Amino acid sequence: MDLIANPLSEALGAEIIGGDFSKKLNDHHKKFLYDCFLKYHLLCLRSNKLSPKELYNLATTFGTPFTEVTRNQWDREVPEISILNSTYLKLNDKPKNPKLNRRNGWHTDHSFKIDPPKATILHAHEIPSHGGHTRFCNTNKAYQDLPANKKKFFNSLNAVHCYDTERAPARPVKRTASEIKETPDVIHPLILKHDETNIKSIYFNANRTDRIVGYEKKESNQILDEIDNHITQNKYRYDHKWNIGDIIIWDNRCLIHSVNVDYPIKEPRIHLRTLIKENNI
Repeated sequence: MDLIANPLSEALGAEIIGGDFSKKLNDHHKKFLYDCFLKYHLLCLRSNKLSPKELYNLATTFGTPFTEVTRNQWDREVPEISILNSTYLKLNDKPKNPKLNRRNGWHTDHSFKIDPPKATILHAHEIPSHGGHTRFCNTNKAYQDLPANKKKFFNSLNAVHCYDTERAPARPVKRTASEIKETPDVIHPLILKHDETNIKSIYFNANRTDRIVGYEKKESNQILDEIDNHITQNKYRYDHKWNIGDIIIWDNRCLIHSVNVDYPIKEPRIHLRTLIKENNI
């Protein structure tokens, strides 16, 4: 059966119809998926629930899956797959102020690494009856809309990314001593050139981008706040309402994302996740 791609929004993304993603894909389907991934920046594969091993096999279509920093979420048999359980078990688990939940902040995954993952794959196993959407913004479109003088200025800047920054209102998962050694502060260009398509995007992570290199704190924060407000406009945004079995693959080089953390208590919200590095095709 041939795969069909239907755009999800004007901002980004395509839905992929057809195919059995629990089975090995042929070369034609792999190329189709990868071409669509580069074109739309995000794919939603409509699927049944996959096992960690089946999801790992699918993930290799997009590159090499690798393990996350925090080990307590690794699947026992396939450590490259993490089990993310974001269920609210009791009333106090649900934040009264969404800003105090880390997942609510707009971010690109693992930008605190020297070589961040080029893509993330998230697969819904259990979802609540409402809420819990994952939201995405297109930072390539946001860059394209900048005036020429802003493009020139931002292209000259580098930013420090940390595992944690005081700019973020919520704290991340605590690291062990060995994990702290694995995650020193890193510097990335503020404008990132895509290593496969050559498009340019604003590379900013509200949870991790700490400061602009060479600027005092006040001026650095003004620059970062301006960027934050610009790239999260609704015209760059797509909100994904999850169905069980959905597999979302997105490009961290030109998208940011956040989670709507307003969903019911005691209703399971469980996803499988893996991070992708270099291209295998």
